[in-house]
Amino acid sequence: METLYILINCDLGSEVDIINELAKISEVKEVRGTYGIYDIFVKLQADSGSTLEALITHKIRRLPKVRSTVTLTPILSQGGR
Repeated sequence: METLYILINCDLGSEVDIINELAKISEVKEVRGTYGIYDIFVKLQADSGSTLEALITHKIRRLPKVRSTVTLTPILSQGGR
């Protein structure tokens, strides 16, 4: 199972609409509005990295009012949970 995290910047006031659209995607395991530099945090999981890459490129980044994304890949060898 592959896991990626995405930080999203969006148009002011569009957070709830984007969160609702993201929540409909089966690979989205967690989605939250956030305070700070980024507006939305997303946790994605799928069987392959290529599935996640396609999802980010062809679906998430193309959602209306999404301005930019940052994708974070966990370093599993450093431990954590």
